[in-house]
Amino acid sequence: MKQAAGSGGPLGPGVGASADGRGLIRRRRRRWVRYGATAAGVVALGIGVAGWVVYAKLDGNITPDDAAAAELERYARERPTSLVKDAQNILLIGSDSRSGDENRKYGRDSGTERSDTTILLHLAAGRRSATAVSLPRDLMVDVPGCLRPDGKRTEPMFAMFNYAFQTGGSACTIRTVEKLTGVRIDHHMVVDFSGFKDMVDAVDGVEVCLKEPIDDKAAKLRLPAGRVTLDGEQALGYVRARKSLGNGSDTDRMDRQQRFLGALVNKVQSNDVLLNPVKLYPLLDAATSSLTTDPDLASLRGLYELVRGLRDIPTEHVQFLTVPRESYVYNANRDQLVEPEAEKLFERLRTDAPVVVSQEIPTNSAPAESGDHGPFGFGVARPAASGAVSPSPPAPTFRGNTAAEDGCG
Repeated sequence: MKQAAGSGGPLGPGVGASADGRGLIRRRRRRWVRYGATAAGVVALGIGVAGWVVYAKLDGNITPDDAAAAELERYARERPTSLVKDAQNILLIGSDSRSGDENRKYGRDSGTERSDTTILLHLAAGRRSATAVSLPRDLMVDVPGCLRPDGKRTEPMFAMFNYAFQTGGSACTIRTVEKLTGVRIDHHMVVDFSGFKDMVDAVDGVEVCLKEPIDDKAAKLRLPAGRVTLDGEQALGYVRARKSLGNGSDTDRMDRQQRFLGALVNKVQSNDVLLNPVKLYPLLDAATSSLTTDPDLASLRGLYELVRGLRDIPTEHVQFLTVPRESYVYNANRDQLVEPEAEKLFERLRTDAPVVVSQEIPTNSAPAESGDHGPFGFGVARPAASGAVSPSPPAPTFRGNTAAEDGCG
């Protein structure tokens, strides 16, 4: 019996087929399209799952400082208010904790930790600039009564600045800084020795410029003069060394830390890091693993919101300086603020006014006095000549540097 035309089977091509085989080709093509779409979907799903796994890992790395948040809430009424919308102040605390396998090699774990380095980072509204102010650990300040790790509360006292962190952790340090400066601290970050090293290694080291060779047994550093790329261990020794490098003062050590941070900013802002996933992931992993932050920052989303506006700040607008200070009148091995210069700096941070820094105080500035640790680094332009009209008071100039300066000039 003859099969109906157009029906499938051995006597004729199926529906839609053609004598020259183009129908078969179209069917195969549709089949391959379906296979390709399925494969692409599987790949996309795999990438999505992998991306979620990476995100979850990095997000879970960050430790929220819930205890500090609770303590700061207890004293919410006494804390200063923010004066400028969108400007932010972040307190960066470098802990000298010896706890953990990696940190134990730097000394015996006494069960306490001090703020080896503390920097008040001011981010201007509109993110037009970033100003990092180092606070000396030996600065004599009023430390409020704080909650100790054992649950007891201390009495207010006049002591060295790093006593605050040793006694009451980040909450006590924040309250001390706010009382000292009148600046509202919006966020804080704590990083330890191991985390600092890991971040430097994650960007394949940071280049610095050494004016003289370094042979420091205590810091385990032996480096030639000139441009040198420091790995994590070398960088830690470089920023922590005190007595055997420079003039042995804490001021010189803070200057060195500021120059290194400027070089690190340059390295991270370079396309070689930010646009290279192979290098960016280790940096994010190292950074998040080493951070203890306030709860609002303790997530990738929180950190992203913070740094999103920073990536486009020109390096010449990323500034570093030390608060105006001099030797403490009763102990040359301690520091005290130089007033009214320090208050002028704090006022500019509170009101988001521009801060001007220079490696050398301009010649038309008032001469800076000196303490035993060297010049406190503040100048102000001399008044205009008699009869001249000055449109506005001159801005003070503080001794400091920017991330655009590498120290080899």
